[in-house]
Amino acid sequence: MAAGTSKAAGAFRTIGELSRETGLPQHILRYWETRFPQLRPMQRAGNRRYYRPEDTALVRRIDGLLNRDGYTIRGVQQLLEREDGRAAAASPMDALRAIRDLLAGALVEDGR
Repeated sequence: MAAGTSKAAGAFRTIGELSRETGLPQHILRYWETRFPQLRPMQRAGNRRYYRPEDTALVRRIDGLLNRDGYTIRGVQQLLEREDGRAAAASPMDALRAIRDLLAGALVEDGR
């Protein structure tokens, strides 16, 4: 990593830094924020955007899907929505399993 040219992988990035790293114009990044609800960089004073590592990874993924794999905006939206749905569906099941295990443990302790 050359001094001043790149940040650590886990560092937050401004829109300008992300634009330089990905080669995507800033207006495209702003447009994608309006099209992909999953892409929500933090905004600080003066509406300055800070992209977290997960935002950066999502930008790279969207870029790959659109520009390398030939997806349309709508196609990427649908793909991300399906993935969000699967993640949301997994969470309640995990919570139910944890409750079941907790109750089973309580029954064992109670001698039943």
